Amino acid sequence: MSAIVRTLKPVPEPTDRLAPKPMVTIDDVTMAFGAFVAVENVQLTVGDGEFLAVVGPTGCGKSTILNAIAGLLKPAKGQVTIDGTPVSGVQNNIGYLFQQDALLPWKTAYENVELGLKFRGVGAAERREKVMGWLAKVGLKGFESRYPHQLSGGQRKRVQMAQALIIEPQVILMDEPFSALDIHTRHLMQNELLRLWQEDRRAVVMITHDLEEAIALGDRVVVLAAGPKSRVIESFPVDLERPRDVAEIKLDEKFMRLYRDIWASLRGEVEKSYASH
Repeated sequence: MSAIVRTLKPVPEPTDRLAPKPMVTIDDVTMAFGAFVAVENVQLTVGDGEFLAVVGPTGCGKSTILNAIAGLLKPAKGQVTIDGTPVSGVQNNIGYLFQQDALLPWKTAYENVELGLKFRGVGAAERREKVMGWLAKVGLKGFESRYPHQLSGGQRKRVQMAQALIIEPQVILMDEPFSALDIHTRHLMQNELLRLWQEDRRAVVMITHDLEEAIALGDRVVVLAAGPKSRVIESFPVDLERPRDVAEIKLDEKFMRLYRDIWASLRGEVEKSYASH
């Protein structure tokens, strides 16, 4: 019998294994304030749906990079793009979670959450439906008429999350959003953030001093050198399954091994920063 030879075509890799398209691109960016160079020649890409955590010593330019993405600061050299479009001026397609409360104290939880929709010209009926839906989603149903001073720290952070996410941003920026909370509330808020992010993954860039937080939340951890003239020195993929519980994941052997590897890279930069001060 004659042999039958079949030519097998290569099976395409499943799309969920392919690298996501770039959502944020920081291309050879230098940020300077007069003669002071905060960060120099930074090259960084954040994929669509990727949760990127950036760590580095105090004064290494983490917030400066975040503000360049937001369009609040203009690079001295290089370019930042979001979804292929160069960043020029303040961006409307981002949500920003700040370290301190960024809520207007004279407005209720409801009024704070609806601000972004009002600025975009969304009608009152649609605004109400979305705001009430998001307040329920973050566990604040029944608290819509409370003012910020009538809410706990964790509740105010929930309002901020709803305020940032209700506009369905392409990119979410976080500047140490949970550092002011006590450890138990912080874990609750971190898990809450992951739950909301899992529902409709957006690109996230979070800066933090807390290496445990960076690993527990992120898909990738980037380490910045001590400033001035800070730069990216290493990038670590976080090979931990999702969904995650931020308290339990810290007991995982992979977590502890990754912590040791990243700290070995970060430690020298922290020591340089302390020495310079």
